[in-house]
Amino acid sequence: MSDSRKTMLNFAVKLTSEPGSLVIKDINQLREVDFSDRDILDIVEVTAYYAYANRIADGLGVALEDWIFDDESA
Repeated sequence: MSDSRKTMLNFAVKLTSEPGSLVIKDINQLREVDFSDRDILDIVEVTAYYAYANRIADGLGVALEDWIFDDESA
């Protein structure tokens, strides 16, 4: 996995699990692996959208699809 992908995924995990702990250093780490400000906006928007959509589904008690638990489908 490339350094840029690792940095992006680490950022997305932190944004999802510890959003209040993000600092400018986290954003600058994305820039250091050549993400543009537009790329960073896209990363934040996609990460935030999935967190939002999952919370809506969880809050409404939407059941998971059976295939999600099927280890052989991967």
